[in-house]
Amino acid sequence: MTTVQNTTQTFDPLRNLFLAQDERPAHVEAVNLRALTPFQRALLVIDGTVTKFIEAYTMEPVAVERLSQTTITLDAPHPWLAADAGTRAISRTVLLVGEYSRTVYAYAASLILPDRVGAHVQAGLQTEGGSLGRLLLGDQVESYRDVLWYGHEEIPTLPHTLAQRVGRTFLTRTYRIIAEGHPLMMITERFPLEHDFRPRHE
Repeated sequence: MTTVQNTTQTFDPLRNLFLAQDERPAHVEAVNLRALTPFQRALLVIDGTVTKFIEAYTMEPVAVERLSQTTITLDAPHPWLAADAGTRAISRTVLLVGEYSRTVYAYAASLILPDRVGAHVQAGLQTEGGSLGRLLLGDQVESYRDVLWYGHEEIPTLPHTLAQRVGRTFLTRTYRIIAEGHPLMMITERFPLEHDFRPRHE
């Protein structure tokens, strides 16, 4: 029995999943997986669309609220996107919000290389409620995720519309999406840690 307990305490289901955990930014701190709810642990490992997963768990539709979207030029090489300085990119931030409860389930920031995605995705980015996961599915291009790192993050300055609705402490993960051997985008998803996402609309 003692052996079983010791094994349970040392088991880490994420050990071989995140490719660059030791290279995470300094402000992303380590997190105790056993202190998270099962739902929060599932958010870290989900490989499908996060929006659909949250909908299935909470039993409410989830809307994408775009906070910002600007076209920029990279001022330095971006190793995770294999992009040179001067490459055109789209910087985008969105919220995932429950349509019934108005709960903010996630705050996501993306850096997208528009010249590497299809016309369907480019057009969808101009739509207010466009979800990247759903756009990629609709594009019918085979892609996969490289999950890079995860942790606990405190953000001292948040967009005004977000600061009024959540705290400043998040469970966070960063990954990139790759198709045909080329990174298309890099996404950081932040999940508020103030609640455990039990449905509030029932």
